[in-house]
Amino acid sequence: MALTPDDVVTKQFQHVRFKEGFDPDEVDDFLDEIVVEWRKTIAENDELKAKVAALESGAPAAPAAAETVVEEPVAETPAPAPTPAPAPAPAPAEGAAATAGIIELAQRLHDEHVAEGKAQRDQLIADAQAQAATIVAEAEAKGRDEIARQEKERKALEARITELRQFERDYRAELRSFIEGKLRDLETSPSGSSSTPVSAIGL
Repeated sequence: MALTPDDVVTKQFQHVRFKEGFDPDEVDDFLDEIVVEWRKTIAENDELKAKVAALESGAPAAPAAAETVVEEPVAETPAPAPTPAPAPAPAPAEGAAATAGIIELAQRLHDEHVAEGKAQRDQLIADAQAQAATIVAEAEAKGRDEIARQEKERKALEARITELRQFERDYRAELRSFIEGKLRDLETSPSGSSSTPVSAIGL
């Protein structure tokens, strides 16, 4: 199906998910200019086609006019006058080339817009993946640091517990020695007091 200016006017492009590529207003304005120029080209093309058709339809009458003029000795070359008329014929080709150029420009603009959107999408995905990798690496590093800190605290607590147990053993041993010494003193003190006279005690 041939592309028309109305197709350009009503064309809707899908927006990219994360961020737009070109400014939609600038794209719309530029497409409006393309449509105006395109319509002018089509109108000129139609006008030229009409002229060519008129010239082609009037071509058979030219030889008759030439025959009537040949009877007069004065007119020598009136017949070749209509021959320059087909010269404008290449104009429709120029209009078609201009139309094709406009279509190609619009297609290139569309392709650039799509490529820009894809590049931005890929860049956003790459940035998100890099950010996610950074967050995971930081979380793993924090986890390792926290495990190392807890391990250090555990060893410090175990060392403190060992010191307290050793202190408990030493204290129990000293306390036992002290109590045993007092018991020995108590066991020896009655025998000593029995040999002491009562008068010496003050009774």
